[in-house]
Amino acid sequence: MTDAAGLLLTTPAGTSFHFDPGALCLELLTTGGPGEYARYEVLHQPSDLAAWLPRSRLRLPAGAVRITADQLAAARTLRDALWRLAAARAHGIPGDPADYAVLNRAAEHPPLVPRIAPDGTPAAPLPADGAQLASTLARDAIALLTGPYADRVRECGAHNCQLVFVDTSRPGRRRWCSMERCGNRHKVRALRARREPEPAPAPGSPSFTS
Repeated sequence: MTDAAGLLLTTPAGTSFHFDPGALCLELLTTGGPGEYARYEVLHQPSDLAAWLPRSRLRLPAGAVRITADQLAAARTLRDALWRLAAARAHGIPGDPADYAVLNRAAEHPPLVPRIAPDGTPAAPLPADGAQLASTLARDAIALLTGPYADRVRECGAHNCQLVFVDTSRPGRRRWCSMERCGNRHKVRALRARREPEPAPAPGSPSFTS
């Protein structure tokens, strides 16, 4: 898995929050997905996937990878398979063999070749195309799902948030996609619940004393 920072996401209400899913392959899941997640689709054309590169852990320029329409479609197929596999792992159920086959096929291609610039930052891999990008993502997913953190792939603990992350913290007690968002909202609700007075008993209702 590739190391680094995470993503800045924006809610439908326009507020932004930092989300670190803990793995490169899981960052791809924020671009859309199968079923109910299709409404969040942002990968409509090759340039959309290219624009995701500098935001991802790869930190590559948008023009670093040549992506065709067919390669974009393959990347979306890979992403959707990974969504289902990650959700299955988070819920402790077996993944679909067809989705594992999608990962394996993508991983068969050569991956992106890492390079470093003179200033110590990631440099564009040359040459590079969408199949290499998909292979890099698939290999990262395979490393995650077969590695020591496979059992720490989780969904956010908020009832209305399905963001998926891998908990790489030492205690292993991460519950939220982001403390800025779902974690804080949970704390506010819990505090409000503690401060609300208990409702008074209805007139004529029995009372119990010890």
